[in-house]
Order: sequence, then structure tokens, then C-alpha cells
Amino acid sequence: MTARLRIREGRPEDAGAVLSMLAALAGELGLTERFAGTEAAIRQHGHGARPLFSTLIAEAETPLGLALYFPHFSTMRGQPGVYVQDLWTAPEMRGQGLGSDLLAAVAEAAARDWGAAYMALSVHGHNADAGRFYARLGFEATPDDRPVVLGGQGFAALAAKRKAAA
Repeated sequence: MTARLRIREGRPEDAGAVLSMLAALAGELGLTERFAGTEAAIRQHGHGARPLFSTLIAEAETPLGLALYFPHFSTMRGQPGVYVQDLWTAPEMRGQGLGSDLLAAVAEAAARDWGAAYMALSVHGHNADAGRFYARLGFEATPDDRPVVLGGQGFAALAAKRKAAA
């Protein structure tokens, strides 16, 4: 990492920069049409009365990297961890250690703030470069776990199920 580059905690006024980096990540993954983030959502859910995630921003004169993360808990491990939802570095910074520096900063913050003892994340199946990067750091696929998602109308229907039964 270069001497003038620093990693710091994200602040509410960073919502626009965070949105831009997340949009860049979505574009690189070919998921632009699915990306629905907004500055207001980042400000509310990352810095509101009950924050749901934290961010670390790597910057020099401009933002060059982002890690978005939140607490995780494993009943199998019996301990808290940290889940990294998004990790992005500017293309010109790749291969210089910034991604691993951001992950190290996440690990340090999560260990300090809630006693995290492990890190979890998902790798997009078609992102072979990211898969190799995480493997070099020692991340291993967990063959017994497969992420699944319920969203949209299915989530709304499930959330409404208890109301209808009451």
C-alpha cells in the first residue's frame, strides 16, 4: 500500500462515494441491472439509529477501495464472526495489497468491536480472479453450505404469514 493511502471508517457523508464504489462493483460483476442501492439507503442503514453494516474506505485524494461488513454468528463454531458483504478496489490498485489490507482492517475492527473470531464472505461463481485472491489468503469453500436467498414477493409473503395467522 502506498504511504499516502489510508483506510478509515466510513461516515454518513461518504454515502455517495460508497454508492459509486458499489455501483462499480455491480458493473464489473455484470449485475448493473440488479443494483438498486441509493445514497439514502446507505446513510440510513449504515449510519442511522440502528446501523446494519459498517464500511471501511481506502483513499488517497479519492476513494480507491471499500469493504462493507457486519456481525455474523456461527452456531457451529459457537462464536461471533464478521461477514464481508462487499470488497472492491479500484482497478489501478489491484495486485498491490489493498484488498488484503482492507480485509485485515475489517478483521481488526470486528475483533475489537464484537470479539469476532472468523471472517465469512461469498464469491461470485464467475469471478475467478476473486476466487484466486481469497484462496491465496487462506479462505476455503465450505461444501456443506450453499447460500440461498428469498426476496421480493416471496419475502413479503413470508413476513406477512404471522400477521395473517394472528
